[in-house]
Amino acid sequence: MSATDFHRFLAPLILGFSAALVVSGSTQAQISPVVTEADIERARRETPTVTEQDIELARQKYALPGDAGQRPAPLNIPNIEALPKPATQIPVDLEALARGYAGQSDAMTQAQGLTTGPGLLIFVSLTMPRVTLQSLVDQAARAKATIVIRGFAKGSLRDTVAQVQGLIGKQKVAIQIDPLAFDRFAISKVPSFVLVREGTRPFACASASGSCAPADSFLRSTGDVSLDYALEHMQRAAPGFSPATELFLKRLRG
Repeated sequence: MSATDFHRFLAPLILGFSAALVVSGSTQAQISPVVTEADIERARRETPTVTEQDIELARQKYALPGDAGQRPAPLNIPNIEALPKPATQIPVDLEALARGYAGQSDAMTQAQGLTTGPGLLIFVSLTMPRVTLQSLVDQAARAKATIVIRGFAKGSLRDTVAQVQGLIGKQKVAIQIDPLAFDRFAISKVPSFVLVREGTRPFACASASGSCAPADSFLRSTGDVSLDYALEHMQRAAPGFSPATELFLKRLRG
């Protein structure tokens, strides 16, 4: 068989085999899954139904604090009205405390009545024995003197007010928290008693408070004694202050 005859023999076979491949590939590409009505119904039964109630429950469970309708958590704000209140008014200048008492000399002199008459200050500490404190408060109420405390008891306004209320009761007595007054009159021990002339005003100095009272404007007595004993001692030591000491002694004995 010649080469030409051999090619003529193979040609129909090759063409037939190629045709078979094309038909086979075309048939495979055209095959696809058939979805019946039964399949659709089964899928519908297996899919859960989401209601409006389900959506609302999910919103409440996973909502952020800023979402509309979400109520913010209540703040734990202390009620200042719940603090114990003294039976009488206590002139404590909290704003001055926050400012470090800067520029408070005029307010101090006005509060202590030094512009309208002589002043009598009793410097104490709430750590002193209660019997001593109670006695001095009672005497200050009768003499119309001012009790001066350096700061808050245990650093707490609540504890200070509670202790002061227990000491004052229903008496009318002024109690001031004024650490600068301790520097102004060079108070290093308690109790101390200071009698101040009428119209006395502090002046600038190198003390810790930056202001002092003129040395000839006040008398100071220190010791665990009664107020009348301290006044009598001042009267004997400085006769020039007799009008002021006599005024407070009369109130005490009246």
